[in-house]
Amino acid sequence: MSRKSAHRAAMLSNMATSLIMHKRITTTLQKAKALRVYVEPLITKAKEDTTASRRVVFSYLQNKYAITELFGTVADKVANRPGGYTRIIKLGKRPSDDADMAFIELVDFDENMAKVEKKTRTRRSRKATPKAAVAEENATEAETVSESVSVEEKAE
Repeated sequence: MSRKSAHRAAMLSNMATSLIMHKRITTTLQKAKALRVYVEPLITKAKEDTTASRRVVFSYLQNKYAITELFGTVADKVANRPGGYTRIIKLGKRPSDDADMAFIELVDFDENMAKVEKKTRTRRSRKATPKAAVAEENATEAETVSESVSVEEKAE
């Protein structure tokens, strides 16, 4: 990215803090790809809330509000996810300098792309009826017969 290592580290730290606090940031595609490599191990480290892991993450981010957010809200949402905490979506070219733009976001915090849980479907044959359904059908028939008998008795 044409930066000295100290500038690169500071830039990635600031971008990671912004991503954690705002859940989505817009940047160039190259920076987004570098940020993904930087922030995903930190999120993995945040899944285990110990003093040691907080100190390791703090050495990268240097922002106690971002650490609180990361170990609180973000870690709760990604607790059962094995990886892939960020998503990069390309936005096209920036008009001023023709740079590829993208936004990077935390996957579990995007309401627009939330997964709709589908009901699992099982394949069943039409020939075979489950025993519970047959028993329920017989019970319904028995109730209908008893109701019709009682209606006839009242009519007489």
